Amino acid sequence: MSVQPMTRRSMLTGAGIAVVGAAVGFAVARNSSAAETAVTGTAANAYGTTGGDKTVLAQVSAVSAGGIVAHGVVITRSASGGVHGVSAVCTHEGCTVASPDKGVVACPCHGSRFEAATGKVLRGPATRPLPEVPVSIQGPDVVRG
Repeated sequence: MSVQPMTRRSMLTGAGIAVVGAAVGFAVARNSSAAETAVTGTAANAYGTTGGDKTVLAQVSAVSAGGIVAHGVVITRSASGGVHGVSAVCTHEGCTVASPDKGVVACPCHGSRFEAATGKVLRGPATRPLPEVPVSIQGPDVVRG
């Protein structure tokens, strides 16, 4: 079997095929049902919310004094009965933190610890606090927004 040297024509033909293939792949992907999926809720990188939805996160009665994790949000109650939310996604590597224990949420992946009510970093490796997630009480429900 002899190997033919690469010619300019064969190189340009290969490049042309690659460009056409990329354009067709982009067009198909852009028009697929996956491209139409709306993104709402907490951003994947844990830096705030990506939408203004009013998703029900939990029943107010389910939020204990120490707080809970529901739908990617750490929800705590204030002494006056109000609610506060921070992202349940660790700012170090994106793992979901555990439920609050004695006012602290811990990341099971690398051991970061955060104040449940404020998201403040208590122990690294995370260096950024858990971002606030707006939550409110509507009737018997805690909702996002």
